[in-house]
Amino acid sequence: MKLHLDNPANRNLVTGYGAGYVAINHRQYEANLILLPDRIVESWGAGGFEALAESDFEAIRTLGPEILLLGTGDRQRFPAPSLLRPLIEARIGYEIMDLPAACRTFNILMAEGRRVAAALLIEAIPS
Repeated sequence: MKLHLDNPANRNLVTGYGAGYVAINHRQYEANLILLPDRIVESWGAGGFEALAESDFEAIRTLGPEILLLGTGDRQRFPAPSLLRPLIEARIGYEIMDLPAACRTFNILMAEGRRVAAALLIEAIPS
């Protein structure tokens, strides 16, 4: 699906998503990443949902968002609450949703000027 929204102040904007990719500012990414309004952190959560560890969320904590959107792929899945400890201790809010919902919500919160981060788990297309 392609999304269209004015890009305020040249911030990162999700411009599309589909099976096996997310497009940010019209550039396709096919691996998990953390998306912030002003930067992209690649190579996050490399092992996928099942391999998420507390250290993955500690990496997000160090980026200082006020809210995290965790896009868990083509369906909503919830990580063990213990993994989210770094976010809870830092008082960072979080929402867990499927990837398309996380992409749409990121664009809205980013356009509002919020300090939002989206940790996106992009599932590979089966061969």
